[in-house]
Amino acid sequence: QVHLVESGGGLVQAGGSLRLSCAASGSIYAMNWYRQAPGNKRELVASITTGGTTRYADFVRGRFTISRDNGKKTVYLQMNSLEPEDSAFYYCNGTGDGGVEYWGHGTPVAVYS
Repeated sequence: QVHLVESGGGLVQAGGSLRLSCAASGSIYAMNWYRQAPGNKRELVASITTGGTTRYADFVRGRFTISRDNGKKTVYLQMNSLEPEDSAFYYCNGTGDGGVEYWGHGTPVAVYS
């Protein structure tokens, strides 16, 4: 069993920045950030492989950066130029040994104009 714990969410003015962190208690390979706003489906924001290959949703490309520190078993999401539409719960997701998928409990991000 691997636990994922997110941190770094909060309230920020539009145009501002936040840095989310997700710490894993065990081995996690591919890691992702998802988000879900009230009334909306959960959507993929960004992904990163063990080797550092990244992918982004079109709606965050150029504003958000995903990175990871394999030694610390932590993945980060640097979010710049935040917009009110980015307000949501942000969830960390990862795949561990045997292809088991894990989710964190989420961290809230609220952007006001």
